[in-house]
Amino acid sequence: MGKAHANAMARLPMFFPDAPPIERHTLVGRDEGALADAAERFGFAHTATDWRDALDEVDVFYNLGPNHVHAEPSIAALEAGVPVLCEKPLAPTLDEAAAMRDAAAAADVPAGTAFNYRFVPAIRYAKGLIEDGELGDIRQVRGRYLQDWLVDPEAPWAWRMDADMAGSGALGDLGAHTIDLASFLVGDEVGGIDRLSGHLETFVDERPVYADGDSGEDGDGDDVDDRAVEEYRDVTVDDAYSAQVAYESGATGTFEATRFATGHKNDHTIEVHGSKGSLKFSLERLNELEVLREGDRGYQTVLVTDETDPYVDRWWPPGHVIGWEHTFVHENYEFLRAVSTGNVPDTFPTFEDGYEVQQILGAITESDERGRWVDL
Repeated sequence: MGKAHANAMARLPMFFPDAPPIERHTLVGRDEGALADAAERFGFAHTATDWRDALDEVDVFYNLGPNHVHAEPSIAALEAGVPVLCEKPLAPTLDEAAAMRDAAAAADVPAGTAFNYRFVPAIRYAKGLIEDGELGDIRQVRGRYLQDWLVDPEAPWAWRMDADMAGSGALGDLGAHTIDLASFLVGDEVGGIDRLSGHLETFVDERPVYADGDSGEDGDGDDVDDRAVEEYRDVTVDDAYSAQVAYESGATGTFEATRFATGHKNDHTIEVHGSKGSLKFSLERLNELEVLREGDRGYQTVLVTDETDPYVDRWWPPGHVIGWEHTFVHENYEFLRAVSTGNVPDTFPTFEDGYEVQQILGAITESDERGRWVDL
């Protein structure tokens, strides 16, 4: 995330000349040597090994650390009057997310949750179709996020597999994106979620920690026989989740995510079905939107690269596609403009939005534990 946001900051003056001028001032981390290398690569003028030392030096604070360090630094920054952009999910627990939401509400500065997929041009195009009534009354929403980086049971243990640091696994890491995107697209049409049912599953209960920082690859890269395992650590989060939801309007939704979907690298898809039409989006084809309007005999593929499409006039000629990294440029543009003007767009995800997503994540976990539907 540090690389993604630093790249976005570097691109802003080239393609968004109306963005406020910025300096990449202080990069925070634990290891001074690694920090020095990263600061040079990412274009930061200073480094710090304690985030507290940075708060007095910066005008905006980006919290891109693991989930368990989201709350304290973000709250401290807001109490000091420093705007915050925090990565998702907002916190490992609902109580921490509530404290962050309350700190943001009390602060007179912007506080954003980094749901970058709101800033895909095709997603903005889809939202416009829904708001214009092209799909009619929304009946069903389907979202899934499939990855496969944990299929190998000998894939190394990481902080994302620890409940104390991450809060949850695929549910928070991937599901948070889908739940926010569904709310962003159809929330005004279907209202909030009235009740839901959820299921979580962990397929591999422990994973290896490799000696001396060994990533698990052997020297030849062709087998795993000579990898040095230092220890095995418990996996205390979910590897996959699924949920079905009932909206206040009577619409229904189904959501799922997994890090065990063999052959899927970053397959984030969402479908919206209405009384007059439907649409389908896939992150792996993020410049396209599949649209079915009333009277059509099948879906039409819309290439969202025209100059009239959201954000696209800043980039390349029509038909010249953009990519995943551009979503962070759009996100940084909107957030830093909000900081400089004091006006936060209605479409920008706030800490309140991050908290509402956390409520749903918590309800899915509660439903799994209790084995029944949960009211929100």
